[in-house]
Amino acid sequence: MTIPISVVHIITKLELGGAQQVALFTVSHLDTSRFRPILVIGESGYLDAEAKAMPDIECYQVSSMVRPIRPFQDILALHQLTKLLTLLRPMIVHTHSSKAGILGRWAARLSGVPIIVHTIHGFGFTPYQQPAVRRLLIALERSTARFTTRFFVVSEANRRMGINLGLFSAESSSLLRPGIDISTFRQVRVDAAAKKRELGVGPEQPLIGMIAPFKPQKAPLDFVRAAARIVQHRPDARFLLVGDGDLRMAIEQEIDRLALSPSFVLTGWRRDIPDIMHCLNVFVLTSRWEGLPRVYLEAMASGIPVVGTRVDGAAEVIRDGWNGYLTEPGDITKLADRILDLLNDPEKAKRMGEHGRSLPPEFDIYEMVRQQEREYEQLVADRERRVDSSHGAGYEALAAREPSNLPAKHP
Repeated sequence: MTIPISVVHIITKLELGGAQQVALFTVSHLDTSRFRPILVIGESGYLDAEAKAMPDIECYQVSSMVRPIRPFQDILALHQLTKLLTLLRPMIVHTHSSKAGILGRWAARLSGVPIIVHTIHGFGFTPYQQPAVRRLLIALERSTARFTTRFFVVSEANRRMGINLGLFSAESSSLLRPGIDISTFRQVRVDAAAKKRELGVGPEQPLIGMIAPFKPQKAPLDFVRAAARIVQHRPDARFLLVGDGDLRMAIEQEIDRLALSPSFVLTGWRRDIPDIMHCLNVFVLTSRWEGLPRVYLEAMASGIPVVGTRVDGAAEVIRDGWNGYLTEPGDITKLADRILDLLNDPEKAKRMGEHGRSLPPEFDIYEMVRQQEREYEQLVADRERRVDSSHGAGYEALAAREPSNLPAKHP
């Protein structure tokens, strides 16, 4: 009987973001006859309870792993992760996000994990950082990349950047799109008028929406400032901001400063995104940097035109003028103009939305999981071939890295 390959996914914080939902979907949909899925999470997040309640999934929490750079706490997190992986003895460690990507891969190295995989959902270093900080983060990525077995990238733009910076080679990386459940968004049946009333919006009022964590990367204040320009020409327009996070107070203050309270709805986190998408006239994302936003795919599958920023992998799904518009990051005037163009020409908006529905299979989340399974099995097979046959280590011996003396799953 073949022993399932143990795979540990590590992520810093489970909020309603693309990387987090990809990681959760993967561990909950791996074929358990072939894989033993394990999830390790860091600081508390919105999706913790959901992760811990998933059947057949082992979930452990290392609360000392947090997003901000905190040297002493990071050292503690590295120690705790190393101890946990030493006890779990997985065949594969697969990390997501920047902090978990560094600490998790070093912990895997220190605990002797044979195969180390990292998904780049967008890089942790950006042009908006202090040069010294950016150089430090790139140096950390380079040092960690030396013992990373395989890189998954969500966009060709990120892949090219990683190769150009010397983080990995074309041969050691694979393009693995951050899929969505396409059929869920295509087949929604919702009473849009009733849903809009539930959200505090009139059924006939045009609705412009953005769904994102409230953090600097997503630049939600740009959305608020674009709204101020739009209402000058379309006072009937309403704006929906779905999410939460550190910038919530700043967003509320900017809405008040610009006298936009009658036009704005802040919903907090929501789980009815497919229904909400089908109530929008235009979907907007104002990010300053990205890997490839899954929320673009959700809007496209819903038949909603997108107005977003031309960052990283955005142009790989949004064809400017075909299924949406792309503007330069921070160009609030152009962003507002493009939204107004779609509000004032409903036929064009409808046509662009229909163009977006034709998502190729590579963006289906079930195909994403199958691709990961194929990658995992290939990595194990490649390692098996390299093992000295005189040691008698074959596939089953490699896979059977049995855990011992495990800690509580949810400390």
